[in-house]
Amino acid sequence: MTLKLGVPSKGRLMEKTFDWFADRGISLRRTGSDREYAGAVDGVDGIELVLLSAGEIPRELAAGRIQLGVTGSDLVREKIADWDNKLIELEPMGFGYADLIIAVPKFWIDVDTMDDLDAAAAAFRREHGFRLRIATKYHRLVREYLRECGVADYQLVDSQGATEGTVKNLTAEAIADITSTGETLRANHLKILSDGLIHKSQATLFRGRRAGWTEQMRADYAVLLEKLG
Repeated sequence: MTLKLGVPSKGRLMEKTFDWFADRGISLRRTGSDREYAGAVDGVDGIELVLLSAGEIPRELAAGRIQLGVTGSDLVREKIADWDNKLIELEPMGFGYADLIIAVPKFWIDVDTMDDLDAAAAAFRREHGFRLRIATKYHRLVREYLRECGVADYQLVDSQGATEGTVKNLTAEAIADITSTGETLRANHLKILSDGLIHKSQATLFRGRRAGWTEQMRADYAVLLEKLG
């Protein structure tokens, strides 16, 4: 058996991951065409490269189908319940930065904090007869954060597309989404609540906690860790 390393299969995350390993003397490369999800590893023995979508990597790590993986820290926390009992966060990689935040319309001048949002949600329900809608694709993280902040009268609306546009399209009153520059929020006349930062995400190297490693896998892993410093 070999150690399987899951890496995002396309885009800047893949390129930055390849660069990060190359800086540490390990060459990751795609083999075949851009439509093929095969790859190779040079510079360390016993490691097999598996190209996956960033969203698949947390699940594959937790299931033990791959032993190492690079993905966003937000995706691990969102997709894996009790994630730190199933995975080990080996190293933040210094790219792929994004903040998971809660944002509301700019014209809500009296809503600046999570306490304000709680009051606004209660008033909204009294006035409209249904709960204030928050559009997001991060249901677990957002629900946990809202519970910690004591926000009660809301409902989460699933958004797998342009979340920032849901307020303008009248399908939600607020959003919880990833942002890196804030430009899309500003373009859609949204503002981040002053205490509305849920999680600061970046690309991170994770290891699964699943048992079943052979002595050879452990030896190869030790060599890899030494290379990575």
